[in-house]
Amino acid sequence: MCKLSSEAIEDILQKGRIYEVGGAVRDRYLRVEADIKDRDYLVTGIPYDELTKILGCYGRVDLVGKSFGVIKFTQLINGCPCTFDISLPRKEFSTGVGHKDFKVSFDPYLKVEDDLQRRDFTINAMALALNSNTLVDPLGGMADLEKRSLRMTSENSFIEDPLRMLRAVQLAARFEFSVEPETFEAIKKNAALISTVSAERVAEEFNKLMERAKKPSVGFRLMHETDLLRELIPELENCVGVSQPGGFHKYDVFEHTLRAVDVCRPDLRLRTAALFHDITKPIHKQPTETGASFYGHETSSARTAVEVLDRFRYARDFIREVAVLVERHMFTTQVTDKGLRRLVKRVGVDLIFDLLDLRRADVVAQGMGGTTDDVDEFEENIRRELAKKPPFGLADLALDGYDIMRLFNLEQGKTVGTILNHLLDVVLDDPQLNTREALEPIAKEYFRKIKANEIDSSKDKENSL
Repeated sequence: MCKLSSEAIEDILQKGRIYEVGGAVRDRYLRVEADIKDRDYLVTGIPYDELTKILGCYGRVDLVGKSFGVIKFTQLINGCPCTFDISLPRKEFSTGVGHKDFKVSFDPYLKVEDDLQRRDFTINAMALALNSNTLVDPLGGMADLEKRSLRMTSENSFIEDPLRMLRAVQLAARFEFSVEPETFEAIKKNAALISTVSAERVAEEFNKLMERAKKPSVGFRLMHETDLLRELIPELENCVGVSQPGGFHKYDVFEHTLRAVDVCRPDLRLRTAALFHDITKPIHKQPTETGASFYGHETSSARTAVEVLDRFRYARDFIREVAVLVERHMFTTQVTDKGLRRLVKRVGVDLIFDLLDLRRADVVAQGMGGTTDDVDEFEENIRRELAKKPPFGLADLALDGYDIMRLFNLEQGKTVGTILNHLLDVVLDDPQLNTREALEPIAKEYFRKIKANEIDSSKDKENSL
């Protein structure tokens, strides 16, 4: 585990005081594994320039946060580079909305208790003095930890930085804490301010909720109850109370969705796909004699997933993968080997097992006691098929683009791709045909058809003139 070396600590203690602060202190008393990224230190009694000189003897010092009184310090610990934020006590004053504009005043001689006042929640506003191993807790954070209660440090906490509202959601879900009533009401009152926060910061808290909480549903219910969900993902808010009659679902669309997310392993891509898999059901709901249908929801849900994730600036590849899982989640397991191979080709080998897990979560979250034996059997069939190493992409073909260009004296272009895709369809149906000897005559026959169609089209055009 990355901790500041005892040599560096001892050197600092010769002239000042050093405290461990933030999430690592909280996690220590919660008896959970501390996040290395949350391991921060506060140093008092030593001016900034002098502190950088001390630290420079033990590792690399980056002055990226000098105007904030922060030093980014990297030290080799057991041969591995570990980076810490080491800061001087400071006060922050918000001068604009969304924590985009604020004034920072740091002072090495400011009391540690004053620095802790600026933090978000009392459970994060504790400091551990490394010289005596005593806890500095001016706001009652330890009492709140024991009560498993999340409480803001001041009535202006969410105005100063609205992202703290979403942080409250993910912390409550991760640690299974309740939100103290005044804090809950403050979130509800200021929910609209979340729109002033940058998309990237919102996504970071969302990721923590999805990857670290045993039940992300706790966070999403809090978002609904405090109106944060309406501000951030109104498409999901619209699922609340939308019933699914017909005997296949026990819960409404919103509740079913949250249960599906909880059932998934804590993988960001998989849980995000579960969150979006039914998100457009409300606009597809059509009454039937036996209940209701939601025909086509998987396609439009995939489009909505793309729109929302793009709104929060997720990476293109991640968005595409989530969309594929959402769009294909209604697949059938009742297919031939040929159909199985085509599904793997459409989804991709890297995603196919996530797709199966999404189906399992979908079934369990229906709440009707359904089993996933068919999915388990389907997975066995897929694994057997993959072991045979059949072709699933153009790169797997016995002929490549250069072979096609040589055979037909073609330049690189659309026709080459058309022929290759036809050959891939052929070998998906019969993998044994994936040899040069078998594919060359098939390619020649298909090329003749392309040319014949071009001639026919040309004649039709001339006749129309």
